[in-house]
Amino acid sequence: MTLRVLGVDPGLTRCGIGVVDIERNRRATMVAVGVVGTSADLTLDKRLLVIAQAIDEWLDLHKPDVVAVERVFSQMNVSTVMGVAQASGVVIVAAARRGIPVALHTPSEVKAAVTGSGTANKDAVTKLVTKILRLDAPPKPADAADALALALTHAWRAGSGMGTAGGAGSGSLTPAQKAWADAEAKARRKR
Repeated sequence: MTLRVLGVDPGLTRCGIGVVDIERNRRATMVAVGVVGTSADLTLDKRLLVIAQAIDEWLDLHKPDVVAVERVFSQMNVSTVMGVAQASGVVIVAAARRGIPVALHTPSEVKAAVTGSGTANKDAVTKLVTKILRLDAPPKPADAADALALALTHAWRAGSGMGTAGGAGSGSLTPAQKAWADAEAKARRKR
């Protein structure tokens, strides 16, 4: 059995979208990756419509089991947060209309899951996504790599790679997965 995850790195200017299949043994394979771009010259409603139409096409074409979306991070400037939140909302609603579960992951969760460090830079994430998915070249731009990283994070967070939610899981973990699980456990203890 394979879990198909559609990852979305939301944004009004560039919205990264990536689809990954994860096998029970945690082997991940990229199915598709892309970026939906909108011009700042368009009105907000038109920009969101472009994103909504693209997400609808991706969901209908790839039929994911779950959608993983980057959680809005509050330390961005207000206008960036608003755009990301609006794009996220469009994605979440599109998935909900189809009965597809949605999971939200913070940027630091994604970095930790893929690289083993919650403070890794975009280059490190892109490099490891390329390696994990056995790609010949890094996905470009970074929004595309981030979407794939979100998909990987969600599948790995499910533990066995077959669930749609849950904790770090059991069984053999990759070093990055173990680091992420340790960081998550440490954060829970501090609460």
